[in-house]
Amino acid sequence: MKVTLEELKKYRTRGNPKEITSVCSAHPLVLKAALRLGRDNTSNVLIEATCNQVNHYGGYTGMKPHDFATLVFSLAKEEKCPEDLIILGGDHLGPNPWKHLPANKAMDEAEKMVVAYIDAGFRKIHIDTSMGCQGEPMALDDQVVSQRAVRLIKAAEEAAAKSDKKKPFYIIGTEVPPPGGADHVITSLEPTKAEAAAQTLKIHQDALCAIGLEEVTHRLLGLVVQPGVEYGNWDIIYYDREKAKTLSNSLDTESNLVFEAHSTDYQGVHYLSQLVEDGYAILKVGPELTFAVRECLFALDHIASEVFSDYPDRYLQKNIEQLMLAKPDYWNSHYHGSEHECYLLRHYSLSDRIRYYWADPKANEYVTTLLSKIKGATIPAPLMMQYLPGAEHFFKNSFEPEEVIIWYVQRVLKTYHKACYLD
Repeated sequence: MKVTLEELKKYRTRGNPKEITSVCSAHPLVLKAALRLGRDNTSNVLIEATCNQVNHYGGYTGMKPHDFATLVFSLAKEEKCPEDLIILGGDHLGPNPWKHLPANKAMDEAEKMVVAYIDAGFRKIHIDTSMGCQGEPMALDDQVVSQRAVRLIKAAEEAAAKSDKKKPFYIIGTEVPPPGGADHVITSLEPTKAEAAAQTLKIHQDALCAIGLEEVTHRLLGLVVQPGVEYGNWDIIYYDREKAKTLSNSLDTESNLVFEAHSTDYQGVHYLSQLVEDGYAILKVGPELTFAVRECLFALDHIASEVFSDYPDRYLQKNIEQLMLAKPDYWNSHYHGSEHECYLLRHYSLSDRIRYYWADPKANEYVTTLLSKIKGATIPAPLMMQYLPGAEHFFKNSFEPEEVIIWYVQRVLKTYHKACYLD
């Protein structure tokens, strides 16, 4: 069943809320899993790229927005997923990658990035200008945030007007969780206050009207709020709907709005379903999907170590460890503790910062070695039961490791699929 961005508000106001899962990943196997699920269920596939991951300089993936769009649609063709099911989104678009610069320079770069996203056909644009730049406090007040957000929206509108692209929808909000999850121990979270959410919306609406962009207020699709869900390296804070009741009920006075929830990874179908029922119509997931990729790859690594006498013990895991030690920039400011504690975090943290390394040529070489070794092999069912419970059916056929990984990622995606009443 297709549920488009335009329809999300309609379903909520009719008392039959639906949800669109926002897949925030550039990993090809994650993208394949999402596209295949969309194809099989004729449901929309919302795929988002973040400002650090993909921008006009290439981001940490080396891809500009046009490159990312090309990748998604080429994989869609491979998976026979109809293009009209695909929605591209930009996540946390703002000055974050350049916040070490003075605000005016950081915003100049953010503006160029937003235009690049629009030119590449991205239709769902999350504007995030909540962070301070050089010499500013870490968090900014709503007035400054809204002025900067409106500047980026204006640039996006001008870019869309010059092209044949459909007009974008916007997500705004100042209470934005850190991309990729928290990096400290968390025990509880307070949901966004309803009055703060209402104030944020009004300030942005007023700022748009002040520069003649009143029409855009009707394309403010959603507001990012904190419903009280998050995860750290080892911790998960599950949704407490009673705690968030006042915030959720505030949507009753905003018929043209839905809430967007970030960091919904690891919540499971029970809590995801409650979020959908309570008006959180866009649920973002990313690290849980690449965590599943890592989990499956390490399991296959163990299986190969057991089955093949000429395959080094845990070849992939040990080589990835050396790569992460040689290039520590993606994890060393996030993981703290003893040498062994940092080792455990590098490989098993829920924030899954190992995901930044899979695109590295050396990591790709290690993964290719593993998958080539195990492809077509006869894997004893008990080994599948030991390392990949539930995947025993794969041992009966000529073994296709990529199919196992896609199946494993889809197990996560299907919890979101169930939560939006599509099963």
